Amino acid sequence: MVVRRSRRARRSTLRAPWGAPAVLTVPWRLPEREVARMLARHRDWLAAERARQVPRLGLDPHTVSERAARRRARARATVIAAEEAPALGVSYERIAIRDQRTRWGSCSPLRTLSFNWRLVLAPDEVLDYVVIHELCHLRVPNHSLRFWSLVESRRPGWRQQRAWLREHGPELLAFRPAP
Repeated sequence: MVVRRSRRARRSTLRAPWGAPAVLTVPWRLPEREVARMLARHRDWLAAERARQVPRLGLDPHTVSERAARRRARARATVIAAEEAPALGVSYERIAIRDQRTRWGSCSPLRTLSFNWRLVLAPDEVLDYVVIHELCHLRVPNHSLRFWSLVESRRPGWRQQRAWLREHGPELLAFRPAP
């Protein structure tokens, strides 16, 4: 458990990131006895979170090369985007493959589509969904009903892929290949 005191924090927050120590962020002047009370009060929640964090994807850091995964991610994302962009009536400038810690994809105002390289470790349909999701943002830059209708028109099964990411995403984001 890491206790982080912050001059900017107005309230306390407790996070239990996958594969890393829990982090309790507290306001700078919170008394130590309050920190101890907070930890005691959330002990059961923390134990339940850790119990849920059982590796299920079977990823071996010694068999995955980040360089090779990035190449595969770029190739697959490029093929999907090239096929789907005309059908959606959009165009993009380039595709970037990144090492994001919290995102699967993004779409910049300069029409750059960025994707997390770890998506190639997920089922093919998941990467496909994320590429479609970002392409749809080129037409609708928010998550309105109109946006989700557009996603639905191209990938009717998108909810299953989003559910997969919500269930397995934290484990995938925490994955680090061996050096």
